[in-house]
Amino acid sequence: MNIASYIDHTVLAANATQEKIEKLCQEAAEWKFASVCVNTCWTAFCAGKLRGTGVKVCSVVGFPLGAMATKAKAFEAKCAVEAGAEEVDMVINVGWLKDGKDDLVENDIREVKKACGGKLLKVIIETCLLTDEEKVRACELSEKAGADYVKTSTGFSTGGAKAEDVALMRKTVGDRLGVKASGGIRTYEDAMKMIDAGASRLGCSAGIAIVTSAGKTE
Repeated sequence: MNIASYIDHTVLAANATQEKIEKLCQEAAEWKFASVCVNTCWTAFCAGKLRGTGVKVCSVVGFPLGAMATKAKAFEAKCAVEAGAEEVDMVINVGWLKDGKDDLVENDIREVKKACGGKLLKVIIETCLLTDEEKVRACELSEKAGADYVKTSTGFSTGGAKAEDVALMRKTVGDRLGVKASGGIRTYEDAMKMIDAGASRLGCSAGIAIVTSAGKTE
């Protein structure tokens, strides 16, 4: 299998410099990753660097807390798409979900999806902060709101992706949505556990280590 095609090559650190982002783009083009995943201030830069390579630009919205005003998230998504993002990864409002404010959670996702136009929307549900019931509800609300993917984690909270969460998310959305695992995926073995559990995309900052060890393992 071509594991590189699963990977969103990711740098989301606050101290990421232009040099680091440029290197990210060069690596993604060389290894043919699915996308680079960056903060929105880098969207236009990455779109320019990756034009013609087949590698997409994925931008995060409402990151990493998800507790921004819905209008602000939608505006950020609109700005990202206008700057060249072909995919958007948004963070849900975890507090609203925990309060049972499902209508607000669904509307939050729906407004961002609307702002994305025809571009792909992945919804980060931050599994480490949720009960299993809340994970299922988050996935169901994401689907109702028109999202294309559900995603485990930001990688900036109390934990990252777990295979059992990926399996639960896949069971909930079936083959109707994609499932992205992210946070703490550092080895080929980690990556394969997530794929075997049902992940169709992986968010990794260790993408090169994963693909180079894949060649030795397969």
